[in-house]
Amino acid sequence: MNCRPALAALCLAALLPTAHAQAPSPQLAQVFAQMDAASKRFQNATADVERDTYERVVRDTTKQKGTMYIDRTRSGMEFGATVADLDPSGKAAAAPARIVSYAAGTLRMYTPNEKQVDVFKSGANQGKLEGYFALGFGGTSHDLLQSWNVTDAGPETLTDNGGAVKTEKLVLVSKDPSVQNTFKQITLWLDPSRDVSLKQVFDTPSGDRQTAIYSNIKLNGKLNTTPYKIPGKGVTVVAH
Repeated sequence: MNCRPALAALCLAALLPTAHAQAPSPQLAQVFAQMDAASKRFQNATADVERDTYERVVRDTTKQKGTMYIDRTRSGMEFGATVADLDPSGKAAAAPARIVSYAAGTLRMYTPNEKQVDVFKSGANQGKLEGYFALGFGGTSHDLLQSWNVTDAGPETLTDNGGAVKTEKLVLVSKDPSVQNTFKQITLWLDPSRDVSLKQVFDTPSGDRQTAIYSNIKLNGKLNTTPYKIPGKGVTVVAH
């Protein structure tokens, strides 16, 4: 299972209806207060990403690594990611296997080897789609509670930039049963002081699991979006 179907699943899930938000439990109050305060300061983030995708049917794990950025501006959210497949020795290919770009309500996934660009239009569901792709990066507690039942699984210390970071492990279950058919639950290891997630785990009902580790996280710097540019010529465009 590669990241293209996983991202496509996120797109499809984002188009489904959302239930009404519920009030947070007292256990989450402090975490949400920190998160909301950091969200006001959040402008953009960049990070290195390591991703493991386990496919239960074949009992196989695919390993990938790459980079990503999220830019939250008044004109809207932009997102970009590069994904390189790792060989058995753990070495990444020189060129990315996929490039993902999102802006102005349109998601593009480019596969250089196939010279193909898959295009998803969010339409009236733009806000919901952006909520999925920016999950754990700069959002508010309202963003979470609007779509998810959130359980606090307690604090856990991870590392970033060589230092220890206290995170809160949050388990998210969609309020919409249709979304649960795609993801049984999503687990975030959130650093509420920066409003960023250092780890994310997506579990499916079939037993597949995708784990993303974020490191070298940098906030509110000057962005270089050149690595995330998708060519407009010499490619096959597939609209979904």
